[in-house]
Amino acid sequence: MGSITLEKVSKSFGSTSVIPEIDLEINDGEFVVFVGPSGCGKSTLLRMIAGLEDLSGGRIVIDGKDMSNEAPAKRGLSMVFQSYALYPHMSVYQNIAFPLKMDGQEKSAIDKKVKDAAHILNLTNYLDRRPGQLSGGQRQRVAIGRAIVRQPKAFLFDEPLSNLDAALRGNMRLEISDLHHQLKTTMIYVTHDQVEAMTMADKIVVLNAGRIEQVGSPLELYKSPKNVFVAGFIGSPRMNLVEGPAAAKHNAVTLGVRPEHVQISKTAGLWKGTVGVTEHLGSDTFIHVQTENTGKITVRTDGDFATEHGQSVYLTPDPSRLHLFDANGQAI
Repeated sequence: MGSITLEKVSKSFGSTSVIPEIDLEINDGEFVVFVGPSGCGKSTLLRMIAGLEDLSGGRIVIDGKDMSNEAPAKRGLSMVFQSYALYPHMSVYQNIAFPLKMDGQEKSAIDKKVKDAAHILNLTNYLDRRPGQLSGGQRQRVAIGRAIVRQPKAFLFDEPLSNLDAALRGNMRLEISDLHHQLKTTMIYVTHDQVEAMTMADKIVVLNAGRIEQVGSPLELYKSPKNVFVAGFIGSPRMNLVEGPAAAKHNAVTLGVRPEHVQISKTAGLWKGTVGVTEHLGSDTFIHVQTENTGKITVRTDGDFATEHGQSVYLTPDPSRLHLFDANGQAI
C-alpha cells in the first residue's frame, strides 16, 4: 500500500509563508507529478512528505497513519535525488546493497534483492563496475535500484533527470514510466519540465507560489485549464493568450488558443499578421506571427508548410477550441 494524504499541510520560514495550507490525496499506485516554475515549492513539499523538512502545520497521513512527526526512515519511503549520491569507491552491487546491509538483512536476501533490481533496470552486466565507469543514465539507474531494494510504500523523485542531456532524459522518462508499470508502486515525481509531467503522470499537481493551481490528468489540464496560469504553463509550445478586442468579443478579459488550433493561410483569415521566426522540427513547424490587433501568435502547422520571414499571412482560431478567462484569470 502507498496512499498518501496531505491535510492542511503548510510551511513557513520565520514570517515568510512558503506553502500555504495544502490538501492533496495521492492514491495507492498512482504516478503523481508535482510541476511548476522554479521556486514554486514543489521540492519543499516533496521533502516534507519524505520527512526531510518539518511541517509548520497540518498532517501527512501514509496508509491511514499520521506520520507527520516520524523520522524519514520510519515512513517507508525511498527518495531519488537530482544528484545520484553514489559511493564512488563501491561497486554498483555494493551501492545498491548498501541500505539493506545497514538494515542488517541476511546476505542471501540482499543478494536476491540486488540481482532482481539489477535485472529490472538492465544493470546485471554492470554490477562489478564503479560509478565512475558508468554513464549518467546508468548512474541514475543505480540510484533508482538502491531505492527499489528497500521495497518502499512510495518512491519520491526530486528532479532526477536534470543532470542528463536531452537524449538521455527522453530515454530515462520511458524507463521510469515502464518501471512504474512493472512495480505498480506509488511514485511522486518533481519537475519543472511540463513535458516530463505530461508524458509520465497519471495525475499532475500544478504548483505556483506554494499554492495548488489545479490537479488532474494530463489531458484534463491540457483540455480544461482552470486558470490563465495553468493554461500558459501546460502545453508546448505554450497556449496563446490574447487580451483586448479579440477577447472582449467573447465577453472575456483573456482569450486562449493553443498553437495547433490556429489555422494559417496565405490568402484569407480572421487575423492578419507578419511571419517572424519559423522553427522547423521535421513533422511540425512552429511559426511565430506578429498580428496587427492580437499581438504575437504561435502557430503549429504541418512540417511542409513553407513561409518566409516578413511574409503576410492570415490566422483563424478554431472557435470550438477557444479558452476564455475572466478578470481574475479564472476559466469562464
